[in-house]
Amino acid sequence: MALATLASRVAGFVRVLVLTAALGLGTRLLDAYNVANTLPNAVYELLIGGAMASVVVPLLTRAALTDPDHGVRYTQRLLSLLVYGLGAITVLALLVAPWLVDLYAPGFSAGQRELAVVFSRYFLPQILFYGVSATAGAILTIRGRFAAPAWAPLLNSLVVIGVGLLFMLTRSFPLLAIGTTAGVFAQTALVVWALARSGFPIRLHLDPRGIAIRRIAGLAGWVLLSVLGAQALLAAATRVASLSGPGGVTAYQNALAIFQVPFAVIALSLMTAMLPRLSRSALRRDHQRIVRDLSLAVRVTVAVLAPVAVAMVVLGRPIAAVLFDHGSSSAGTVRLLGTVLAGFGLALVPFSAYSILQRGFYALQDTRTPALISAGVAATGIAGCAVAGFLLPAESIVVGIPVSYAVAYALGLVATLLVLRRRFGWIDGRRLMRTHLRVSLAAAAGAGCAVLALTLSGTAIPLLTVVAAAGVGALGYLAAARLLHIAEVRLALITVSRAP
Repeated sequence: MALATLASRVAGFVRVLVLTAALGLGTRLLDAYNVANTLPNAVYELLIGGAMASVVVPLLTRAALTDPDHGVRYTQRLLSLLVYGLGAITVLALLVAPWLVDLYAPGFSAGQRELAVVFSRYFLPQILFYGVSATAGAILTIRGRFAAPAWAPLLNSLVVIGVGLLFMLTRSFPLLAIGTTAGVFAQTALVVWALARSGFPIRLHLDPRGIAIRRIAGLAGWVLLSVLGAQALLAAATRVASLSGPGGVTAYQNALAIFQVPFAVIALSLMTAMLPRLSRSALRRDHQRIVRDLSLAVRVTVAVLAPVAVAMVVLGRPIAAVLFDHGSSSAGTVRLLGTVLAGFGLALVPFSAYSILQRGFYALQDTRTPALISAGVAATGIAGCAVAGFLLPAESIVVGIPVSYAVAYALGLVATLLVLRRRFGWIDGRRLMRTHLRVSLAAAAGAGCAVLALTLSGTAIPLLTVVAAAGVGALGYLAAARLLHIAEVRLALITVSRAP
């Protein structure tokens, strides 16, 4: 799954690079495209990390274990309910598209706003496609089939890459708009095809009653609070980024896309694979196993992602130059993007650990507690974005966004740990603290090695700078991890070496 996610995210990077080359980094055109594409992509991330994890997967797991037909009819009706609900949301979003653009980008000029609205009319149907893809992927996950949902985003990226290359030749805006949504449709078609091939009878019921809609509504009501909080934070961050002038939105969103790659490859893969197991343990009231699984997932994730976070902080600008300093890209926007990327390095570990621990509540079908914590996280992040907007100069406002993320999710992580400890009676705190302390020391050693290599490299070629500093820093981290006996690093290395 991690290999598939890595391939998909690499292709996603290539997609970003192609679109940047086609539309120009730092241009108002690319900002308009990114803002219009923000809403359906945000809904997708929320479906994967929110509704799927907190409501759908636990319900499907329970039905598969308790229903005589192993949950087939229940799953069909739940799928029907989601399709109808997301269809209605899509229609509503199309009707209010201009207001959505105003919400996310108040700093746009009239012409740029109009272009973003036109793009959004083409992109908003992706909400339904993403929803169907996520739901079908959840059904496959419950059935022990992880490949298609993990590989499907690769097909999406390949379609958009081809569209971007054609746009360079034709400069056809309808082609760009339709092709972007066609990529999402291809992703959805692959997952639905895989579900049909698995033997699951796909059927939509005109009357989806009989699945305890009131119970689902009760669970989903709190998820809605989480969704609204996350959307509010995303909107606040995008609004603040738009106030940084041309390229601000693109700098923020491209840095966020880079930030999400290691999170998706490591943390999201672990979360997707472990959630059915956690749900089964919750059904058996085996809280000891839930805590052990959560602790192991957090410790392995921290051990793997800590050096990546250090690399983002130390090498943010060189990485941005390697990826985006090409063609008509603005040099100033590239430097700004690199600084924002370095800021996101501070948020990578707390965000990943927080996201994993939230699955403990979801396995218990408790959506209220994580929703309240998420609301606090969103409020903290929004406040941080507002402070950045008031205190920082216009050209640096966007740099305050990742710092706000880091503070918000660090506080959310602490709150989640405290509540889980109260809920379960323990949270494997000693082992978590010991691993975090050792990983911090090893990461500091790796950072020192990377900074030394960066200082001594003396090359003006960004790619060589990144390769040299990252390589030396990784060796320094691994050497320190060996001296400090960090078992989680060894476990990760053994797992990778045994992968087919």
